[in-house]
Amino acid sequence: MWDNASKAQTLLKEKNHLDGVIENYLALEQSYKDNIELAEMGEAEGDDTIVNEAEKDLATIADKLKKLELESLLSGEADHNDCFIEIHPGAGGTESQDWASILLRMYMRWAEKAGFKMELIEEQEGDEAGIKSATIKVSGAYAYGWAKTESGVHRLVRISPFDSNARRHTSFASVWVFPIVDDTIEIEINEKDLRIDTYRASGAGGQHINKTDSAVRITHLPTNIVVQCQNSRSQHKNRAEAYSMLRSRLYEAELQKREEKADAINASKTDNAWGHQIRSYVLHPYQMIKDLRTNYETSDSQGVLDGNLQDFMSAALADRVKKED
Repeated sequence: MWDNASKAQTLLKEKNHLDGVIENYLALEQSYKDNIELAEMGEAEGDDTIVNEAEKDLATIADKLKKLELESLLSGEADHNDCFIEIHPGAGGTESQDWASILLRMYMRWAEKAGFKMELIEEQEGDEAGIKSATIKVSGAYAYGWAKTESGVHRLVRISPFDSNARRHTSFASVWVFPIVDDTIEIEINEKDLRIDTYRASGAGGQHINKTDSAVRITHLPTNIVVQCQNSRSQHKNRAEAYSMLRSRLYEAELQKREEKADAINASKTDNAWGHQIRSYVLHPYQMIKDLRTNYETSDSQGVLDGNLQDFMSAALADRVKKED
């Protein structure tokens, strides 16, 4: 431990994580026993209020155990890491840009409901509505493990609010999720392989952020990976965050190669159109959201767009683990 501080830090992080998992399980086990006793006491005394309260708590415990069970399946190398979620509209101008902004709101709401810390790293507003691109940083235990199955193309069918004839439109947007890597993971980046551009930030931020070239865009020439950051007034801070994003993207690409799934994911990244979508959101003529990989579906479209993604993520995660087995 004393001779290798880096390894010691990694081991302590793993120990703290395992301690947390065990503590959560033991707490749920004790709560289960307490509520069983409470329900039996209520039944013996004929007190329906006590019984109902115990049953409600037991249902909550069951949900938490289900989540804990799924998290036990998150054994990937970076599943416990924080992550970036990047969103881009497909072809279609204002329609797709508006759809991308709806997805951005959905993932921000999901992060909030899941108890994660969320930070908007970069956002470029659309010409008339919506966004041209956006990146959020999600921090918390298993953030990447939960969100990773969201990578792909998302398809929306609705009556367009931008069409004066109220016609039905189909829009596409891509979501790209990649883990944040820590200092213990070595990613080699040659400065000669980078093109670094600065530009004026767009969107909210006050007068200062729009009058200085504080936003930073880094292009990794060998892979053509592009990352950008504009959330700080400091160009230096934005450059550091963009560099961190680039390391994460390169690491994620390496993970995909190891899993031999790079071809399928890259295909979904290259064409935001028919044939590459992972999920379909139909808001007209009926309400239905369906994951095309697992066939899980729900008619609660508003709930999903408000961030209730846990069931979709759980189904995709279980399906992914099943295929890996």
